[in-house]
Amino acid sequence: MADEEDIILRDLSDSELIEQMHDDLYDGLAEEIHEGTTILLERGWDANLILSDALVEGMRIVGIDFRDGILFVPEVLQCADAMKSGMGLLRPILADSDTNSSVGTYVIGTVKGDIHDIGKNLVGMMLEGAGFEVIDLGINNPVENYLEAIDKHKPSILGMSALLTTTMPYMGVVIEELDKRGILKELPVMVGGAPLNQEFADAINAHTYGRDAAMSAELAKTIVGRNI
Repeated sequence: MADEEDIILRDLSDSELIEQMHDDLYDGLAEEIHEGTTILLERGWDANLILSDALVEGMRIVGIDFRDGILFVPEVLQCADAMKSGMGLLRPILADSDTNSSVGTYVIGTVKGDIHDIGKNLVGMMLEGAGFEVIDLGINNPVENYLEAIDKHKPSILGMSALLTTTMPYMGVVIEELDKRGILKELPVMVGGAPLNQEFADAINAHTYGRDAAMSAELAKTIVGRNI
């Protein structure tokens, strides 16, 4: 079956193959995305163009339907896994390239005292699909972890996640420390998580509130001046 699919993909023109990859990405077909990426590379396509035209554009479509309630979390996770199958081929090439195709760097982590990460992981996947380089700090992060990551990675945006009402206030602790160090005026902070709302984000002086993974990706693109 895979050989038949390979023949079909290889028979397509470049533009047809890109469109087919959008469909395959939407359907979460990792093997087909891997093969499509391989074919484009063999045809001499630049890795940056494959990333933007095939993978990022495909995930943009996924993000719109996720935002509109047409796709749901399990389906989006499949789409993200499919994208990773193509990214596995492109990352080494992009790393050796002199050009940086990343929209920006996004540092994200769940705050101290909170070990929940499903929502954070989904946000990270959507951001990667939108073209960001995502630095995931994992769970249970004290303020020192965020400061170290900011110093090391010089992110375009800092994201913090919390699922517990008891850990939400720690976001304010991190933001207060950023403000004391003069970082907050230069670095946009996005917060998110099930118990949060815009009023809470405003109260702790967060730059913006990501209601869900798709909206977070859209807001992040807007912040760095690259509208979806």
